[in-house]
Amino acid sequence: MQQQSWDDLQPYIRFITAKRVVWLILIVIGVAAAATSFYTVEADEEGVVLRFGEYVRSVPPGLHFKAPFGIEQATGVAVRKVSKEEFGFRTLRAGVRTQYDARDYPEESLLLSGDLNIADVEWVVQYRIDEPRKFLFEIRSANQALRDLSEAVMSIVVGDRTVTEVLTVGREEIAMDVKQALQQLLDLYNAGLHIENVTLQDINPPEAVKSAFNEVNEAKQEKERLINEALRDYNESVPKAKGLALQQISEAEGYALKRVNEATGDADRFNSIRKEYQGAKDVTRRRLYLETMSEILPKVKEIYIIDDESNSPIPILQLGQ
Repeated sequence: MQQQSWDDLQPYIRFITAKRVVWLILIVIGVAAAATSFYTVEADEEGVVLRFGEYVRSVPPGLHFKAPFGIEQATGVAVRKVSKEEFGFRTLRAGVRTQYDARDYPEESLLLSGDLNIADVEWVVQYRIDEPRKFLFEIRSANQALRDLSEAVMSIVVGDRTVTEVLTVGREEIAMDVKQALQQLLDLYNAGLHIENVTLQDINPPEAVKSAFNEVNEAKQEKERLINEALRDYNESVPKAKGLALQQISEAEGYALKRVNEATGDADRFNSIRKEYQGAKDVTRRRLYLETMSEILPKVKEIYIIDDESNSPIPILQLGQ
């Protein structure tokens, strides 16, 4: 009897067990679907969603939903992070005391200038990912393309200038030209990168000619010093000489004006006397004679009066003694 009862219960037990298994499978599938459906894009990233490997959409930072079980895959691309590529040197550890690799990279840094000299140029290119879709799918290796294009552009820009410009006054202009030309090429190749800055680090002549180049620079500096000293002496002496010349000219002009005015006054006085003389010749002659004698006689020590008839001096009391 008990065996028959157990046999009768077996179909119900199998049904309940199968039902539990189905529910368990459904729960597992639901959990797996939920686990593979939601994803998070970080604040400094932009999400790129692929469906069976094909680009579907881009999503901003935050929590998002996608098709589960690998139908859609999401990749976060750091679009706000600024990266850098170094040329001619390598940084081993950045910090307060940055450590650099002791090795040289002449295949990157030795460039030919426009006057057929060689310059050892080290530079840094700072960039960020501007368009994640292009960065991931339009070009095979965007970073390697950036390095190759940077070396090519720097070679062209340095080749358009003399080595003196490269080593001295042309650094900022070179960096700006490289940045513009490099950005144009990256846009042409749809690399999805934006150049933030190009910085020239150390620019030196090759070691084999560094001593000779330093001597040339010292000679140029000495030349500039002598030129500056000559200009300083010129600026001190020439204005002083010009000022002295203007002073002497002004004095001469003043003296000439004075003499002209005096002569004009004398002529006017003579003309006025002549006019008076023409009006009364005898009176004017007598007045002039008396005025002249009044000026002369006080200065004379002895006075003699000659009488025309006696032809002998007339004695005068010597009051002056």
